[in-house]
Amino acid sequence: MANVFDYLVWRADVPMSADPFNEVDNLVLAQLSYTDFSGIVPDDGTKVPLQTAAEAFFSSHSREEIQADKSFTAKAPFLMDEMIQGVRFSGIQLSRYIDEIDPERGIQLSALTYDLTDGTRYIAFRGTDGTVVGWKEDFNFSYLPETEGQSRAAKYLNKAGADSMAPLRIGGHSKGGNLAVYAAAFCEPEIQDRILAVYSNDGPGFRMTIVESEEYRRILPRIRSIIPESSMIGMLLNNRAEPLVVKSSASGIVQHDAFSWQIRRNRFEETVLSDLGHFVNRTLSDWLCQMSDEERALFTNTIFSLFESTGKESFREISEQGWKSAESILNTLLTMPKGKQQEMLRLLSMLGQSGGQAAADYLRTVAVRLGHHEEEKPANGQEIGLQNA
Repeated sequence: MANVFDYLVWRADVPMSADPFNEVDNLVLAQLSYTDFSGIVPDDGTKVPLQTAAEAFFSSHSREEIQADKSFTAKAPFLMDEMIQGVRFSGIQLSRYIDEIDPERGIQLSALTYDLTDGTRYIAFRGTDGTVVGWKEDFNFSYLPETEGQSRAAKYLNKAGADSMAPLRIGGHSKGGNLAVYAAAFCEPEIQDRILAVYSNDGPGFRMTIVESEEYRRILPRIRSIIPESSMIGMLLNNRAEPLVVKSSASGIVQHDAFSWQIRRNRFEETVLSDLGHFVNRTLSDWLCQMSDEERALFTNTIFSLFESTGKESFREISEQGWKSAESILNTLLTMPKGKQQEMLRLLSMLGQSGGQAAADYLRTVAVRLGHHEEEKPANGQEIGLQNA
């Protein structure tokens, strides 16, 4: 199985003049934007060669320090090791790095601009990491009419697009994918006219008021939605773009880690949605869309209180632990109305499949203690652990 690091080993020496920019190149740049370039790449338009940025970053951050970080985005700086070796990426220049965080005002925006060797410019918006808190931010898009981050993303695109007449590509992973699409839809018309494509890498969708707007409809033909087979975040809310579904070496919710996405030559390995992906698409997303803003806010706070009650900071930790520490999930579920217990259990049971037999056994115990039935068997024959939920 090959991932984006393998792609760089294979293809870094192939110039874009011989093999034009592709969907995997997009992922490389979107993932690299998770690197902290504070103090290295300024926001005044000054261009910094990738080689220079890499040397500066690794002179102040040890590899041991990076490897000790367990978040799935922590590996992003290591992309530069191979990028600077070949002609495909070594000639790119970085500029306009911002990292704005103001929890009190709800501002979380990080972005980076790349000038590529094919004469185009790629503008990347950073997404969330694999933490429970980070994913909760993605769900917040379901009930906020416009976040401060979305508004600032559009302003950033106007600024980054104005100091060059180069054709533009916009992209990001997770929340960054949502910000990329929003910015591309609501930027200045003269900027939008130069956009070649917008890449949303497992990014959440939008409220209906957004996707029905004239601004969104104008950019829709250029949106490239890429999601893993068990996508949760990328299937949330409304996104009229037809998704490209890709294989992942991970399972369940951990597939949000784009470093697990599988690649063959210069393309992703395509597949179809899993049971979990279909469940989110048909049930959870539809359910969210039918709620009022107040109900969506309550749902988001409730479901993430379940995850937070495990005491784990990331979904990877929850999955690897087989949900053993999730006894407090039961206590939280017990405080919910009966109908909502069933819906939550259905969701948790689908997520729990990625935790293996221990997760299935635990969730079956939870279902029994809540008074629900057991041993539903989905179409693929795997036991979920509850029925009529």
